[in-house]
Amino acid sequence: MFDLTDRVAIVTGGAQGVGGGISRMLARAGAKVLIADLDLETAEDTANQISKDSGIVECVETDVTSYEDLKKMIGKARDYWGKLDILVNNAYAAADGQQGGALEVTEERWEEDIRALVTSVYAGSKYAIPLMLETGSGSIVNISSVHGFLVARKALTYETGKAAVIAMTKQMAVDYGRQGIRVNAICPGHIVTERIKESVWKDNPSGLKFFEDQYPVGRTGVPEDIGNAATFLCSDEASFITGHALPVDGGLTIQLQENFGVQQVHYYMDNLDTQMPYKR
Repeated sequence: MFDLTDRVAIVTGGAQGVGGGISRMLARAGAKVLIADLDLETAEDTANQISKDSGIVECVETDVTSYEDLKKMIGKARDYWGKLDILVNNAYAAADGQQGGALEVTEERWEEDIRALVTSVYAGSKYAIPLMLETGSGSIVNISSVHGFLVARKALTYETGKAAVIAMTKQMAVDYGRQGIRVNAICPGHIVTERIKESVWKDNPSGLKFFEDQYPVGRTGVPEDIGNAATFLCSDEASFITGHALPVDGGLTIQLQENFGVQQVHYYMDNLDTQMPYKR
């Protein structure tokens, strides 16, 4: 078990899904966790669960596309605990109609998606780093995706944004490593979150099986898989790791995909719009 006792962490989008898994695992390792989420009600439910397990947790309503909200988020961490050791830039919700290539994505959609995917990571880090510099150490973990390495059709903004997060991670790691701040990214494969389980797979077990069959480990991920990786990257055991984009994907990105048969391929292609929400 990694020890994060007395460290202060912020998790954006930390109320549920991948962010919820990260919040729970950081708290379990001893960190004081500030859940920053637009859905304050769900954030408070998750906070109550963490508190019942003897974790230390607070919540703040945060829209990561708002510079003012992100500044307020950092200020709340200082107000509660006087410092900041860990920032996990996780929050992003895929917008309806986000799918499309260069000809389909509107100028407005491009601006909105890139603000949510990329600008939020830049701004959250920009406001967090000065507080970390005060103590001379810190760990930033940016949640990218396997889509930062390998791209899917008709998903221009998502693929571009997640690749940009990897490049930003490396650049910030170079800038701040000598000042004690490490910056890494996690690139999840398909994570079955609460929302995805209910909206996509609950009535579509054969579709989930299709995805599981593509993974060398024979399963898709759960939020705690990403939470465990984030906890490790924020721990002293990872003190010599920075600028790394860590795939947590059950081996998805290390193999050529096998031929699962014409029927399964047709199923996937016929239901492409349904499958798109599987992104992390």
